[in-house]
Formats: sequence, C-alpha cells, structure tokens
Amino acid sequence: MGDLRAGIIPVTPFQQNCTVLFDQDTKSGVVIDPGGDVDVILQTIAENDLTIEAIWLTHGHIDHAGGADELREKLKIPIIGPHEADLPLLSGLEDQARMFGLDMDVRNVVPDQWLKDGDRVSFGAYEFEVFHTPGHAPGHVIFYNRAEGFAHLGDVLFAGSIGRTDLPGGDHQTLLNSIRDKVFPLGDETGFICGHGPGGKIGDERRTNPFLKGL
Repeated sequence: MGDLRAGIIPVTPFQQNCTVLFDQDTKSGVVIDPGGDVDVILQTIAENDLTIEAIWLTHGHIDHAGGADELREKLKIPIIGPHEADLPLLSGLEDQARMFGLDMDVRNVVPDQWLKDGDRVSFGAYEFEVFHTPGHAPGHVIFYNRAEGFAHLGDVLFAGSIGRTDLPGGDHQTLLNSIRDKVFPLGDETGFICGHGPGGKIGDERRTNPFLKGL
C-alpha cells in the first residue's frame, strides 16, 4: 500500500474544504469538490508537484462544484460524480451564484461520469466505494476507502453538525436516513473529512452529535 495523504484548500466565500487526495510516493491524486478559487487550487497542485487524475464531486452545490468545469478544462481531466439526481443543481450553478449574490466565475457543468450507490472509483492503488447519500442534496455521494478506514463525507455529516436541508432538493429525514444507513455502518473508527470545518471520527459523531440523537 502507498502513503495516502489529504490536503485541504478552503475555497469560495463559504470556506468549503476543497480536498486533494494524493499518494505521497507517486504524487498522483484527485481533487474533490473544487468549488471555486481555481487558481489557488492549481497553485497548490503545482507547488506539491502533483499529477491529478480526476475531479470527484460529492454534490452539485455551488461551493462544491462551481469551479469544476474550469479545473477540468485547465487540467484536461474528467469530472466523476455525483449521482445524476443532482443534474438540475449542476445545470443551475450560474443561477445559484445569482441567488446567493456571489461575484464568482461559475459555470454550469455536466460530469463525464455519473455515480450510483455501489460504484467504485480509484486513483493509483487506492479504491473508494461510492454510497448515494441524499438529504442535503438529491444526488449527494460519499467516498469510502476501506483499507485506510477513511471517508470523504461531503456535506452529509460534520463535526458536531449535519448538512443543511433547507436548500432545493433537501430533506431532513432523508439525510438522517442516509447517515444511519450509509455512514454509521462504515464503523466508529472510520476517520472522515467533510465539506466544511474539521473532520473527525464517525463514532464520536454517533455518540455526541446533538443532531443524531435517537438514530
């Protein structure tokens, strides 16, 4: 097994965690959720001498996908994910920018490959299982590397909180079901990175997260 590393680049006015997963030895990797500030993402990739194989999207909100098309164009790599239920969101990214009053260089985008529950994606020696986790967004997916005991949960679960469900396509009970049925079974010792703020361990959230009482 190689040496899996994760770097976090806060992007957009929402301070979303754009994540770069890479192998320390081979320098190959992927970018998860390039929401914007593409020049900063490109600078980070260059400074660390990384070869990015693909862009993975957890869902279609502007702070996660707003820079995906520009990054795809500049690196000439495919966009993979999310689930196709997020096509309306990805087709309306420019409308999202107007709705939030953001002065961002945002483009609508269609991925090169949609993902569905049970799919697998990989780069280098690292394989990730894909789980469809709606509730925050209809097409939200998460990525789980079983060998490393590591998951990228996007905006499903945060340290001490959960994804908001008051945006178009959101549903609170659906999100709780996704956490109960897809996230908790990954195991208490599984570490996670999420879309905003610090990561943590799933077990700590299961025990102490006030939004998850009774799940």
